[in-house]
Amino acid sequence: MKQMIRYRLKADRVAENEGFARAVYDELHRLRPPGLHYATFRLDDGVSFVHIVSHEAADGSNALTALPAFKAFVAGIRDRCEEPPVSTQLHEIGSYGFFGD
Repeated sequence: MKQMIRYRLKADRVAENEGFARAVYDELHRLRPPGLHYATFRLDDGVSFVHIVSHEAADGSNALTALPAFKAFVAGIRDRCEEPPVSTQLHEIGSYGFFGD
């Protein structure tokens, strides 16, 4: 499954959000779950974020959402946001090296 999540933060919560995101990446680098590809981007306005995730597990599990650091990240996301997260399924036409090809 491939999806994009976007949201806009309250300006005074950007650093906090980035700290939570970095903790997720620290845990991912330590655990290296197979079949998971994940990226987070801050947009030019400084308060909007986009996350792109691709996960392929035979049992349908999602290694990202199982991480304690990710659970901490999402626990307060709505309080940090001006516009809450919106998730969109991505239907790949093609990519090059983006999802670990």
